[in-house]
Amino acid sequence: MTTDAKAACPCGCLSPKRQPLALADCCGRYLDQSDAAPDAEHLMRSRYSAFVLQRRDYLLATWYAAQRPSTLEFEPGAQWLGLDVRRHRVLDASHAEVEFVARYRIAGKAVRLHEHSRFIREDGRWYYVDGNGDGNKC
Repeated sequence: MTTDAKAACPCGCLSPKRQPLALADCCGRYLDQSDAAPDAEHLMRSRYSAFVLQRRDYLLATWYAAQRPSTLEFEPGAQWLGLDVRRHRVLDASHAEVEFVARYRIAGKAVRLHEHSRFIREDGRWYYVDGNGDGNKC
């Protein structure tokens, strides 16, 4: 697991030239909390990167307080394989939804997590509220 700022960002965002963006130029600025994610999609992408990099601090800090778990454990041995953002839907100035598919491998089994997530904006910052979806082991 790399945290090299020049490494490709785990979220998979590409530059206008279709080259992978470096972590520092993409989710890194949100993970170090020097910038707030500008919208729900960027927050969701940065949260995916935080799962890949096992940044518990960021995940808990960006979870809506009323829904935030007291602890967060990572799946031991999970190998994250990719993220596909299917849709970002703005409901109003303070509410949005993001549909995504995240893929990972655990103990030799492929897992596909398809989720519809809800986000809320408070005091100029976006927070993950919750999501519903399915995790299918292939």
